[in-house]
Amino acid sequence: MFVLLSVFMTLPVIFLAGSIAPNASAFAESASIVCGLGIFGIVATYRQPRDLKPRYMFVLTVSSWFILTLCSALPFYLSGNDISAPDAFFEATSGITTTGATVLSGLDTMDRDLLLWRSILQWIGGIGIIGMFVAVLPFLRVGGMRLFATESSEWTDKALPRMKTLSRGLLVVYIIFSIVAVLTYWVSGMTLFDAFNHGLTSIATGGFSTSDMSMGKFSDLILMEATLFMILGSLPFFLFVREMHGQHGVLFRDQQVRFLLTLLLLIPAVLTLYRWAVSPVPFDPLHNYASTLFNVTSVVTTTGYASEDYSAWGPLAFVLFFFLMFIGGCSGSTSGGMKVFRFQLSIIILREQLMRLLHPRAVLTRNYNGRAVSDEIISSMIAYSFIFLLSLLVITVALAAMQLDFITSLSGALSSLTNVGPGLGDIIGPSGNFGPLPDGAKWLLSVGMLMGRLEILSVIIVLSPAFWRS
Repeated sequence: MFVLLSVFMTLPVIFLAGSIAPNASAFAESASIVCGLGIFGIVATYRQPRDLKPRYMFVLTVSSWFILTLCSALPFYLSGNDISAPDAFFEATSGITTTGATVLSGLDTMDRDLLLWRSILQWIGGIGIIGMFVAVLPFLRVGGMRLFATESSEWTDKALPRMKTLSRGLLVVYIIFSIVAVLTYWVSGMTLFDAFNHGLTSIATGGFSTSDMSMGKFSDLILMEATLFMILGSLPFFLFVREMHGQHGVLFRDQQVRFLLTLLLLIPAVLTLYRWAVSPVPFDPLHNYASTLFNVTSVVTTTGYASEDYSAWGPLAFVLFFFLMFIGGCSGSTSGGMKVFRFQLSIIILREQLMRLLHPRAVLTRNYNGRAVSDEIISSMIAYSFIFLLSLLVITVALAAMQLDFITSLSGALSSLTNVGPGLGDIIGPSGNFGPLPDGAKWLLSVGMLMGRLEILSVIIVLSPAFWRS
């Protein structure tokens, strides 16, 4: 992974042909350091046994994301833009976790190689997240992900060939979607540079842009195209692979997909009607629906783009966007959040409890997507939900202790744990950024972004003393 990351570090300079890459030396130094670490690791562990038991997989998963993030921050820190260590780490974390929060301003005039590196980081993070959800988290039984276990989630000699086939399929689908997004944006009026950056970050549901105005710089047509690509990025990629292999219809038969699409159909329509009712100025229904659909999709899919300051749309919009930040996309996608399936399982559990109150002796079945839902999956999901809310409380209180206001503290903690990107309020809202926050808050939110991306429990387990004692 280190060696591969060092190869990606050379791409901004190569793509920009060196002459318009003012930080070429910073990228060269960073790539040399990271490649050297990778080669040292390969030599040091050559011919060592690689027994991937769950305990080692927990350590590998958590440590690799933290250390790769630290390495990814090197080009920012070594560049000639006076980016501090907390800012560099925050930006790299936001990139590789596809969060989309930023501490940088003046993006319209920023060095193009750094802008390109931000987008590449999100693209790398997107495919890494898909692979983790398909092959690693079900194996580790984290947060109810065992529900999506397949033969490719088993780390055995028998399952490895199937895992390689699935991995190739996922990569092919991811690259095809990225290419289509880039070409679509380019044909619709973006410059090739803007199209390339936004194409990478749309499919990765990352949200990094090349402008301080984010997507507000572009036309309604591009907003609708971005909405489509964000939705594609938030759907289970392994279902696209199954469709590609002839299992037609599996995508729209999936309960996660149907729930998410229904949500993205209803909420923007209701919110557009609300904006129409309270608008004091002449209202353009088509433009405002496109804007509302785009921004709602951006928050639900945890992309983090914005076309305007939606926190100024009125109290109902403000409250709706706050709760939409919890949801996230489907499992097996590039999206963050709590994931759609956990809300659906909660509804199933609630219905079951109500039926037991009415019929105490009834024998009830618990199924999701045609598969039985075991008590182990339910207890794992409940544990995840509890630790999520507890982490939200702890980070919010810690940010408030740094003299940040309630809205900034709460929405900042929530946006980091759900990997949404922008928070709410005047400081970190859609029209602001995280630059004004104190360094301590940036470090804390960076850890929150990594915890959210790794489903929180993975990090908590590795940090627990019992994990190391036993």
